[in-house]
Amino acid sequence: MRDEVKTLHLVMHGRVQGVWYRDSMWREAEKLGVNGWCRNCSDGTVEAMVQGEAAAVEALLAWAHRGPELAQVSRVDVAEGSGSFEDFAIRSDA
Repeated sequence: MRDEVKTLHLVMHGRVQGVWYRDSMWREAEKLGVNGWCRNCSDGTVEAMVQGEAAAVEALLAWAHRGPELAQVSRVDVAEGSGSFEDFAIRSDA
């Protein structure tokens, strides 16, 4: 039986730009079968909307707290998300 679909809105704080965070998140999402998007924000954060089976979304959330090797994630704000996504995309900066 499939898990229910879960959608979360994430905002990653810390050293998350200029460290391949978005590309690494895209690769991790693809590996886990999670859809959605991520983008850099003008305040230095990375914002993402992630959607998929609950276990996969939780796995990506755990990854988001670490990020890629060069990242220094200080905090991840998590809220309920919305929308419907067919793949994972890196969006233009906000």
